[in-house]
Amino acid sequence: MSRKFFVGGNWKMNGDKAQIEQIVQFLKTGPLDPAVEVVVGVPAVYLEHVKNILPSNVKVSAQNSYKVPKGAFTGEISPAQIKDVGADWVILGHSERRNVFGENDVLIAEKTIHALETGLSVIACIGEKLEEREAGQTEAVVYQQTKALADKITDWSNVVLAYEPVWAIGTGKTATPQQAQEVHKQLREWLKANVSEKVAQTLRIIYGGSVTAANCKELAKEPDIDGFLVGGASLKPEFVEIVNARQ
Repeated sequence: MSRKFFVGGNWKMNGDKAQIEQIVQFLKTGPLDPAVEVVVGVPAVYLEHVKNILPSNVKVSAQNSYKVPKGAFTGEISPAQIKDVGADWVILGHSERRNVFGENDVLIAEKTIHALETGLSVIACIGEKLEEREAGQTEAVVYQQTKALADKITDWSNVVLAYEPVWAIGTGKTATPQQAQEVHKQLREWLKANVSEKVAQTLRIIYGGSVTAANCKELAKEPDIDGFLVGGASLKPEFVEIVNARQ
């Protein structure tokens, strides 16, 4: 079953209006492979501005949202607010949210189901730390993180699952294509056994972790890697090459 290739750019806490103009310019210049779904994760203060100036073939994502529509939660934003400014996506469970800000599996699952119920699509992130990989716990960790999501999600059609080994984010280290493919394949087998055959076959599982123009084509050849979630390289013109990795 063919799954549409998906490339997300996570700008993280980077960019000002001047830099955003440059990023939008190289996205407009492209050309971007029309067979690829492209989404950029934008700092909350710039969501509406970016939505208004991006080319129509690139969608906008928030980088986080909370688990309720409104209330006394200083500094948070809700899926309803994200939709209100015209964005369609949100990134949830990113390793920085888990490991810097202390979000646990249950909270991430609650945030995910609320975002989906509000009508957003979700890039849901999972991944193990270096010490967990070295201790042979990769499968146990990513299965546990995925199970928390599966306990809440009934309809996976608006979910993209991003496998991001924490040891490969921003470190310059990348999982080899074979290492990444192995985990993606295992995740698909877990989904088949614990969710459904249909979800296992149709859910896009993308890879994140120091993806660059130099390594994207090899990663994109693997049968269970359906795209990328790109950090630092999404701020640079090489992001276009990553989008076009399958060409």
